[in-house]
Amino acid sequence: MRTLPHTGEVTALVGVIILMVLEMTALATAPARDRPLVSGALIGAGTATFVVVAALWHSHRGATRQRRRSLTETVDESWFTADTLEGFPMEDVRPCLLGKDAPSLNTLYTAWVFATHGQDAHWIERHLNLPADITRLLVDAARQRQGH
Repeated sequence: MRTLPHTGEVTALVGVIILMVLEMTALATAPARDRPLVSGALIGAGTATFVVVAALWHSHRGATRQRRRSLTETVDESWFTADTLEGFPMEDVRPCLLGKDAPSLNTLYTAWVFATHGQDAHWIERHLNLPADITRLLVDAARQRQGH
């Protein structure tokens, strides 16, 4: 589980807060006779901003779905054979399974399969939300397995 928000989420939140403060300042400092015009402009700007953000979010979600779909299309029966877990470093990962917020054994097996099929530690860490030290251990063990 990720404890810190994504940088993009933090940036968006800060941007929304700054925009709200600027809008409230503009409305508060506008002369009374101009406030309906300023309010209308702010509503229009807010609506336009919402539409743009919604379109970007939708586009991002679509791209994410496409990446996941393309990943599952590359996975076939050859990834899951009787030899799939051969060389899995159980003794090395066992301490990681006992700690607080430990990943599941199935997640480690999945990471192992990805590692044996050439995915790098950073990719596995990002997609399976695993700690860097565990993913490096699995990738190194997979490379040693392929070297033998």
